[in-house]
Amino acid sequence: MAATPESSVEDPLRSFVRVLEKRDGTVLRLQQYGSGGVGCVVWDAAIVLSKYLETPEFSGDGAHALSRRSVLELGSGTGAVGLMAATLGADVVVTDLEELQDLLKMNINMNKHLVTGSVQAKVLKWGEEIEGFPSPPDYILMADCIYYEESLEPLLKTLKDISGFETCIICCYEQRTMGKNPEIEKKYFEKMKYSKADESIKDKCTQKFTS
Repeated sequence: MAATPESSVEDPLRSFVRVLEKRDGTVLRLQQYGSGGVGCVVWDAAIVLSKYLETPEFSGDGAHALSRRSVLELGSGTGAVGLMAATLGADVVVTDLEELQDLLKMNINMNKHLVTGSVQAKVLKWGEEIEGFPSPPDYILMADCIYYEESLEPLLKTLKDISGFETCIICCYEQRTMGKNPEIEKKYFEKMKYSKADESIKDKCTQKFTS
């Protein structure tokens, strides 16, 4: 089983741990909160993207594709995807809002013994000016970031501002069929491809897959 919940001994009513097994048999332990915003739990898309990073199709022959590469994760939440990348040799920055920094740092500390690259947490609010990110990353990873319609334009602005011509953007999301979700997903990918405001990233490596 790839990922299973594990009760937190310290405070079982408030938090619990998600266990994500790697291909080599080691496990990432990811603290979650039983209440709070959407960033407080490990969503299925994060598990899918994490496992994808381990596949031979992505990793390639010889050294892993992420080894010694710079990786930025947007909307990290618990940091599952970024931590997986860090265990594969990448130098990772996991990002989210201020209120999720303690959770990100907790999970970095819980899994630091598995990290073969590096990992740090930073505040990044989509749509605002980029500070403290000196050069475009080799990879940008996003799991289930296509959810709220009001976040589309800020997300696209951040992608444009923080990526470079060689940046590979990998987006994983759960395809939802209820409510406005199909419309939001369609609008996002149309904007990625056609928007004049997004011309600088429309020809980059953008991989799309669904869970």
